[in-house]
Amino acid sequence: MNTEQYLLHKFGPLMTLPDLASLLGRSTDGMRVSLYTDSEVSRSLRSTMVKIGRRVYFRTIQVNTVLHLDAPAAGQ
Repeated sequence: MNTEQYLLHKFGPLMTLPDLASLLGRSTDGMRVSLYTDSEVSRSLRSTMVKIGRRVYFRTIQVNTVLHLDAPAAGQ
């Protein structure tokens, strides 16, 4: 099972803010604050955001791609 399959199995196609925060080891409030700062990571994560009504979700497959979670280990 690769990282993408694991994330889809655990979170489904859309992740909530608490899901993303737990994946990155941050608090929900800390994640919310860091998303609205101007940094490379926040800009790339904002591109994965989807608003449905008042709720904010993140596309799981795009989060995997943006964070390079499937990157091969060093030396391979």
